[in-house]
Amino acid sequence: MFANIETPALILDAAKVGRNCARMRERVLGHGVVLRPHVKTAKSVEVTQLALGAPHGAITVSTLREAEYFFDHGFRDILYAVGMVAAKVARVAALERRGARVSTIVDSVEAACALVEASRKENVRIPTMVEMDSDGHRSGIAPGDERLFAVADALGDSLLGVMTHAGGSYNCDSTAAIRQAAAREREAVVNAAAALRTRGHACSVVSVGSTPTATFADSFAGVTEVRTGVYMFHDLVMAGLGVCALEDIGISVLASVIGHQREKNWVLVDAGWTALSRDHGTAKQKVDQGYGLVCDAWGSPVDELIVVEANQEHGIVARRDGGVVDFARYPIGTRLRILPNHACATASQHCEYKVIRDGRIAETWDRFGGW
Repeated sequence: MFANIETPALILDAAKVGRNCARMRERVLGHGVVLRPHVKTAKSVEVTQLALGAPHGAITVSTLREAEYFFDHGFRDILYAVGMVAAKVARVAALERRGARVSTIVDSVEAACALVEASRKENVRIPTMVEMDSDGHRSGIAPGDERLFAVADALGDSLLGVMTHAGGSYNCDSTAAIRQAAAREREAVVNAAAALRTRGHACSVVSVGSTPTATFADSFAGVTEVRTGVYMFHDLVMAGLGVCALEDIGISVLASVIGHQREKNWVLVDAGWTALSRDHGTAKQKVDQGYGLVCDAWGSPVDELIVVEANQEHGIVARRDGGVVDFARYPIGTRLRILPNHACATASQHCEYKVIRDGRIAETWDRFGGW
């Protein structure tokens, strides 16, 4: 079915992605919470519409290029979920004047004051959330830190609410640990919102989000929205966490066998790190998938093969156990599909999806990049 597809190519299984999206919608909406999909991985109108189950809706972005692109395609309610700086206010203001509702995040008094001042100069008010650090993973204000109130005061009537991202959940070693991470994530923002309200601040949005915690959280009480993104595709890291099965992974990289190194038991393919990325996110998991799990053209894992090394345009494929490769099964020109460690990193290497429906390439969906 891939005879006319040049490799490497990013393959999207529409049925799998559709099922992944439907499951997350059912879970989140079933709790009476808004699902605000994170579209940084998808970077595609068609994928985002699958995620929402609708032509338009509330979304989360990581770049202003994403915000502009999705606004141009009819999306109006957009959260820019990366710490805001004054130099970017003009672009947000331009979107606001065109009819967008773009909200932003900050985690310091300095950033809040700069945002408010730059917004005043642009004659706009940008709704802004205070980012909380629920697990020491990245940015944000730690629970119980009094700086929360100073940031809220600096934002004044621009304060929209509080948000957090439990990125540490990607390092959990059990479902029970993910549930605990989800509880900490929820408590961090729910308690912060309550504290702000006791100080007289309106706090209408309480936002959480990561695919592992959204999948296994026992409660969303006090939360108003869930942001999550990689669930649309899933990947080997998610499979290693028990968030999905290998059969749920909805994207793969199609590659061609271009050579054999028989004395090394290597099969060479034309998908290196420019097609797969350098992400090695499964290295600390129970099963190390190298730079990707190798499947046959139909998407089934074969011979315990993984990509053990990735050069710029060459992938080196070998058995996970270092054993002998049956080269007769992989003549030059054979098409293989490689499941990604990290869907976000792999997708970012490509400008389009080749979409499979009913076992054949049905269409091509554009995918964009840049900031």
